[in-house]
Amino acid sequence: MKKKDVDHIRISLPGASTSDLRGKQSVRATFKLTEDAINTISIVSVHLGIKQKSLFDHLIEDMPALEMIAQEIEPREFKQRQRVQKTFVLSRKTLRSLEKVCRNFNAPRDVLVEYSIQRLLPVIVREQERHRRRKEILKDLGVFLRQGESILEKSKRLIGEEDMVNLRMERMMAACVSTYEYIADYIERGKIIESFNIDRE
Repeated sequence: MKKKDVDHIRISLPGASTSDLRGKQSVRATFKLTEDAINTISIVSVHLGIKQKSLFDHLIEDMPALEMIAQEIEPREFKQRQRVQKTFVLSRKTLRSLEKVCRNFNAPRDVLVEYSIQRLLPVIVREQERHRRRKEILKDLGVFLRQGESILEKSKRLIGEEDMVNLRMERMMAACVSTYEYIADYIERGKIIESFNIDRE
């Protein structure tokens, strides 16, 4: 491509201003939160495969919800529980939204973040139930797999290992075993959701 051709190329980003792009830049922010809040965002992030930064963006950039929380929080209750410092990565826009609501409603930043994270608790409740049902399905799949293996052994005895029907059944069972192992591994990795007690104080 000639240089004069390159000079005529123009790249545009529809709907994206410089401020929009800067707002997506990552920044670090430190909050004092309960271990429950830290565990909540960690568990949802790991279990659903969503970055913590994306979770904060979702929770805090929802300005109507954030403002509602700011009006209803009780700082006294917040002070009664032990807290630890934790640094998170946020987008610059998310941090600005948080600081704006804190100023407008005279709300402590840590309190606002703590209560915002509590919005994830229903997600954990739903995922705990879904995880339980997956384990139930896996148990049924184990029974199905054993039955299939029994039929395959019968097929080998009656029609021989080289018979076309038997060969097709072997391929089917190999796929079943692979699927079972994948689901079992997925459930094992999701066990982190089991350790979270939603009812504890």
